[in-house]
Amino acid sequence: MTPPRPRSPRKPPRSGERIRDVFGESVRLLAAVYAKDAKRIERIAGLIADTALRGRTVFWAGNGGSAAEAQHFATELICRYVKNRRALPSIALHADSGTLTAIANDYGFDRVFARPLEALGRRGDLLVALTTSGRSANVLAAVAEARRRGLRVVGMTGARGAAFARRCDHCIVVPSEETARVQEVHLLIGHICCELAEARALQAGGARRRKRR
Repeated sequence: MTPPRPRSPRKPPRSGERIRDVFGESVRLLAAVYAKDAKRIERIAGLIADTALRGRTVFWAGNGGSAAEAQHFATELICRYVKNRRALPSIALHADSGTLTAIANDYGFDRVFARPLEALGRRGDLLVALTTSGRSANVLAAVAEARRRGLRVVGMTGARGAAFARRCDHCIVVPSEETARVQEVHLLIGHICCELAEARALQAGGARRRKRR
């Protein structure tokens, strides 16, 4: 009996085709989120601006790539997005490595965001929680702690995060299970929110100057 011929390994897609496919999928997702959530993004941006301009703190939480985005957005508010204006109070909950590693060691990694919120969070603050899966235990614990302390909660997640979205006051659900594509949409939304918050801060600063005159 002749043994079966081994199957040839599937050829990887050509790089040009992959680039085309990634761009196409990213554009499709951006268009879908814009069509469904443009007004929600506007409300989220307004909530971020209102929180910061009242002197309350915008906290950010996420893991991995979402942690990098969270820290990026916090920096945009504290420093500037494009224009010079007052600094806006914003903290990425993972950015203090000493605190993070102590909590992970003493209480477990699930508490690395909730414990700082327990220390710093006040009624009127805002938590922005990023989780592409919607199932990150430490992000869910942060949302629960935020609720206990009277914070509002904004979420950004992917197609599997419907249950997580229901725990938030406002949430953007990107209709994809591919982490990279979800995070690309989150990045654009975060940039839009930072830009609109900055515009509000500049407007408020101009209004205060006119009153002093």
